[in-house]
Amino acid sequence: MRPRDPVTAPPAQQEVQAKDACLRLLTDRSRSRAELFNKLIDRGYDEAVVNRVLDRLTVVGLVDDAAFAEQWVRSRHVYSGKGKRALATELRTKGVAPELAAVALDQIDGEDERERATELVRRKLRTASLDFPVDGPGGRSSERDKVVRRLVSMLARRGYQQGMAFEVVKAELARAGSDTDDLSAE
Repeated sequence: MRPRDPVTAPPAQQEVQAKDACLRLLTDRSRSRAELFNKLIDRGYDEAVVNRVLDRLTVVGLVDDAAFAEQWVRSRHVYSGKGKRALATELRTKGVAPELAAVALDQIDGEDERERATELVRRKLRTASLDFPVDGPGGRSSERDKVVRRLVSMLARRGYQQGMAFEVVKAELARAGSDTDDLSAE
């Protein structure tokens, strides 16, 4: 996105306009300080004006990167099924400091992550055909392997570690009645 021409209003008026722009952006969803900073700079506001406005909004509690990171992690984990790795990447792109991101990510433990991965796999398995053909080219194991690869890949794209993803998929296929004895993590 190409930055707009610089705002030419006097500094006091720029501050009012920048504050109003921030408040409009914050009505959609909470945002990190870096997100707001980048949006205002892209709109042509002076960097000094932007920093003053964001400092003021931080003091009154409308801009709080720690609270933003905690809310983002909780929401994206529960509603989008994101794993810790994906969430860490998202927070980094949102400009959240690594130490604040680490604290927010600590609210998800290994068991929470495994439970969410299990829910995602179960949901996918409800619509998947698990009636693998015994005969034919490739036979039973190639079709089953294809389902395993797809499920593990789905979890990997959402930020789950491969080993844990494979264990969850294998357990859920076994629970669904599929033969998983000859599967091994690759």
